[in-house]
Amino acid sequence: MPKTVQIRDLDDEVYAALVRRAAESGISVPELLRLEATRIAARPSVQEWLTRTRRLSADVTRVEILAALDEHRGPWPDAGR
Repeated sequence: MPKTVQIRDLDDEVYAALVRRAAESGISVPELLRLEATRIAARPSVQEWLTRTRRLSADVTRVEILAALDEHRGPWPDAGR
């Protein structure tokens, strides 16, 4: 069963930005907020994400990562200039 959410006390600038974004997308402000709420609800919270990513093991060492970054960046410019 659908639920209704009411947001009070939005600053005029915030509401104007929402109106602009909705107009750019060709939708109403309530539809924009519905889409954004759906997007937010689908993402894990920061705590969930941290818990999940801490379980991943990395087979690459810190030294290997730094070496790959150095290789990608190339040599340092001459500091004497």
